[in-house]
Amino acid sequence: MKVLSVVGARPQLVKLAPMAEACAALGVSHTIVHTGQHYDADLSDVFFTGLGIPSPDVHLGVGSGSHGAQTGAALSALDPVLEAERPDWTLVYGDTNSTLAGALAAVKQHLRVAHLEAGLRSFNRRMPEEHNRVLTDHTADLLLAPTKEAMRHLAAEGLADRSRLTGDVMADVCLRVRDRVLAGDIPAPELPDGVDASRPYLVATLHRAENTDPPGRLEALVGALAELPLPVVLPAHPRLLARAEEHGVKLERGAVRVGRPLPYAELIAAVLGSSGVVTDSGGLQKEAYLLGRACTTLRTETEWPETLTEGWNTLVPDPHLLGGTAWADTAVRSAPAEAPADAPYGDGSAAELVVELLAEEAAAQDD
Repeated sequence: MKVLSVVGARPQLVKLAPMAEACAALGVSHTIVHTGQHYDADLSDVFFTGLGIPSPDVHLGVGSGSHGAQTGAALSALDPVLEAERPDWTLVYGDTNSTLAGALAAVKQHLRVAHLEAGLRSFNRRMPEEHNRVLTDHTADLLLAPTKEAMRHLAAEGLADRSRLTGDVMADVCLRVRDRVLAGDIPAPELPDGVDASRPYLVATLHRAENTDPPGRLEALVGALAELPLPVVLPAHPRLLARAEEHGVKLERGAVRVGRPLPYAELIAAVLGSSGVVTDSGGLQKEAYLLGRACTTLRTETEWPETLTEGWNTLVPDPHLLGGTAWADTAVRSAPAEAPADAPYGDGSAAELVVELLAEEAAAQDD
């Protein structure tokens, strides 16, 4: 069996790590195509070395652009690659423009498409990620759902017959890296100046367009982070730096300490060393949950409702509406005393199950 993975953004590179390992262990031919959607070295190349992922077989160099231009460029560039490779499965990951482009390019050539992390829904149609998720799910031949909730969403859209519950490959890699950090196999993260790793601090990320693009919104969120009583480590995504410069928003102020984007293993180490997380990232919400840290999410919704149980994750779309000390109390709250009672994201073996399902489904469809 031959699998071709299409990746292009930071979260997809992390998901690729256990998939590449599982393909190698099970003797599956695996071709990696990197669209170059995120071309910054801190967001891309470092993950191939930091997680032991093989170098991509093809790098398309799509780069930045509007959503339409970026999706179109990736779609056009993928056509000759898929024509030459003719994989048994084109595997697309998550909810980026590369995800949708990979799915469309493959189905146009009558190639089978599997969508890893299928069935997630925020129900916010203003998010480009939501468009990408829904369109990819309705295009793909096989939907690999990470949770029971994702399976319910797919069934509600008439896609139950194409859906399989696999667990979450992000949990696979997060738990493995956590164990390496705890064993001392991963060095301490490089924290910004002014942050003492031996004292309480928070980890924060901001990158979604709805939080970074409106000048007033970005100013308000950075101002809210600056007011917190603990140092706030802010690994700055290129989108955030660009928007802050464009809008004249000063990031480094008050409690906020700006640093470079952290390689995945260092990010996990930073979260483990922290008192909690403040983010608008879907992936980091879930990682905080898996790592036993309280998370405050600067959005109106989450694709990972399992994290909301027992106060592990709290949605705060507008910190200033909380009033008084409520914002600070929320952001610096302690994690629940007990670990989550169940494992909604699987036991860390999702990648192996995904590869086995791909082989079974390919055999069944070829009969």
